Amino acid sequence: MRRTARKEPIAKRGRRDYHAPMAANDIFDAKAVLIAQLVELRTEHRDLDEAIGRLEGLPPEDELAVRRLKKRKLLLKDRITALERQLDPDEYA
Repeated sequence: MRRTARKEPIAKRGRRDYHAPMAANDIFDAKAVLIAQLVELRTEHRDLDEAIGRLEGLPPEDELAVRRLKKRKLLLKDRITALERQLDPDEYA
């Protein structure tokens, strides 16, 4: 069976028209998603901090594991900062 191309406009196919303003519900949904991601990243960042502290306190310190955890922690901090900037930008247009 051969498929035929749809004749309806792109906006009617379920794709967002990026030139149209977002509806209030879409804005709140997007903000809620960002806040949920931020909470998840902060939790993982805190857990990594605790794990690094425990590893550094043990006598046979595994330097490679500690270095990897610290690198992951820094990456998470960068992502947290980026999300915070999206949620509360410094300059308003």
